[in-house]
Amino acid sequence: MSTTEVILTEKISNLGAEADVVRVKRGYARNFLVPRGKALEITPATLKRLNSLKAKRAEREAKELNEAEELARRINKLKITLELETGESGKAFGSITAADLAEKLKLELGGKIEIDRHKIHLEKPIKETGAHEVQIKLHHEVTAKLNINVKAKGSEEAKPEGEEKAPEEKGFKARPKAKHSK
Repeated sequence: MSTTEVILTEKISNLGAEADVVRVKRGYARNFLVPRGKALEITPATLKRLNSLKAKRAEREAKELNEAEELARRINKLKITLELETGESGKAFGSITAADLAEKLKLELGGKIEIDRHKIHLEKPIKETGAHEVQIKLHHEVTAKLNINVKAKGSEEAKPEGEEKAPEEKGFKARPKAKHSK
């Protein structure tokens, strides 16, 4: 099979970033990359254009790095409190996952910035109450640390002392009266 070299004009996963010179199969270049404007064939004119593509790539990477650093500063300042459903013995019902943290972060950051749950590094879902620190990889050079405080849901803080719970809250439900026909 014959291959050819092309210059990428945009980032393509598993192939390269813009301004990279890559070797691909001729059919892939001829039928997909070049017609869609994702790559340029190597000619003297495109080699001259390579410098402008490299400058554009450097500018984009610098912008991404600055945005990631700014977001990391904001995340490092956050202290998020989450509630975890627990039983009387303290055993957790369910857990806090990376998806839960991503959703909570979106709310805390104003709803404009969304962090992919795959960037949140949890070894396993959080099932214990207390303080936790979670790593978030925002960029290959930038990692943020998120401080999380997990509390038990429905702790006794809700009711003042001496106040008796209603029967419905104790788990009792009133039965409907049965109708007897004679």
